[in-house]
Amino acid sequence: MKPIVIGLTGGIACGKSTIARILKRLGAIIIDADTVSKGVVATGSPAWQRLIDIFGRDILNPDKSINRRLLGNRVFGNPERLATLNSIVHPEVTRRITEKINKYRQSRRWPVIVLDAPLLFEAGADKLVDVVWVVAVDQDTQISRLMNRDRMEREQAERRISSQMPLAEKIARADAVINNRGTRRETKDQILHLWVHLKQGNETETQ
Repeated sequence: MKPIVIGLTGGIACGKSTIARILKRLGAIIIDADTVSKGVVATGSPAWQRLIDIFGRDILNPDKSINRRLLGNRVFGNPERLATLNSIVHPEVTRRITEKINKYRQSRRWPVIVLDAPLLFEAGADKLVDVVWVVAVDQDTQISRLMNRDRMEREQAERRISSQMPLAEKIARADAVINNRGTRRETKDQILHLWVHLKQGNETETQ
């Protein structure tokens, strides 16, 4: 049976990682776009050097790795800088993700491949998946979670959220939406329902 590829995305601090862990326990293989991105800008890589050339050596940690939070703070709210950053990182991230998807598809060891990608639409990676699931919460919950998670002021959290594609737009482009503002049980029930429906649909198509 051909594996299904889910693009899992949503707004910052909406809880994608929690959803991905549940899907992994159900039998999916997870491709974490953020982990792939870290590999692309690893110390000494071409992307690492380009980022230093453009943004300066003060974006480095003491071990010479990129301080991703510092770099993020520098580009968020500045469309030109953000576009420059994306032009350096996104193409190579997409190439590596495509390789992983093809590898997992060919092995057929997993019924579902999940691409966990915060910037799925922004990077054009929605073209690599079969269906898109968006994890969503209301904005007040999103702001509160982001403030607590990253220890930032409300204004900073609002600015970070506003720098991303509006959650409403992601929802409009989704094949399914997971409301993650309730209890863990409620969230898991939604995922189980979607999982069963997805696998049943795939079985029907392959018969």
